[in-house]
Amino acid sequence: MDWEDLHHFSTFASHGTLTGAARALGVEHATVARRISALEACLDLKLVDRRGRHLVLTPDGQRIADIAETMGKGAATISRTAAGARAELTGIITISAPPALAAARLVSPLAKLRQRHPQLEITLIGEARTAALEKREADIAIRLSRPEKGEFTITKVATMTFRFYASSAYLEKTPEHAWTFVGYDAPMAAAPQQARLRELAAGRPVGFTASTLEIQLAATKAGAGIAILPDFAVENCPELVCIHPDDPPFSRDVWLAIHSDMKAAPAVHVTIEALKSGFAEHDRH
Repeated sequence: MDWEDLHHFSTFASHGTLTGAARALGVEHATVARRISALEACLDLKLVDRRGRHLVLTPDGQRIADIAETMGKGAATISRTAAGARAELTGIITISAPPALAAARLVSPLAKLRQRHPQLEITLIGEARTAALEKREADIAIRLSRPEKGEFTITKVATMTFRFYASSAYLEKTPEHAWTFVGYDAPMAAAPQQARLRELAAGRPVGFTASTLEIQLAATKAGAGIAILPDFAVENCPELVCIHPDDPPFSRDVWLAIHSDMKAAPAVHVTIEALKSGFAEHDRH
């Protein structure tokens, strides 16, 4: 058996489509289809039902997929264990974090870390989704929601404060009863800070939605309405005015999570300490 054929099939099974599997693997979808066909020929077993518009797993395919998933977890455990056992400060450290937070708070301490340990290679992935640490999609995850399950070591590293902001020009020309609001679109529309935004809106329209914080910030600066933004995002935006500055800010905790198998790896340890120091330095200021 070609193990790469099994890996491609397992990825297809977990993503549900050839396109999704191809994107995850960094290959063409035709490659995924070819690998699945090769695995079926090797096993002399039909794994995928190709009738209709969508490919679905056969009962045998589902059983093989379940076994392959277990094998994949085992391979990831071997990888994590090996990474945790290496003593040298070399290798690639992958960090997953919300994009705006990564740019504002993580880049500087990670750049300083690289200056001290030039053999380290840092990959910083800005993404809203939660990376699967157990699958080694990342070594370290920075998140605004505390992971609820998994074999993780979790540390609170900061508190992010949010306030309501609008451009001074918007406030000058728009009476309070006519305010409109800037928020996230789905799936981030369920974020806790968006619930706070809807409370302030009190039925007034959220007339501009965007998928990222960066776009919301740009829309607010352009006069699209009032947004709830993290304070760090507006540090260099003199054109924005805080609404109700005397009210307590809305806050969310920032969590750092690693798989427990990785916590002994020196490279991971120094990276975590650098990130903690970076957050602490901003808190002091």
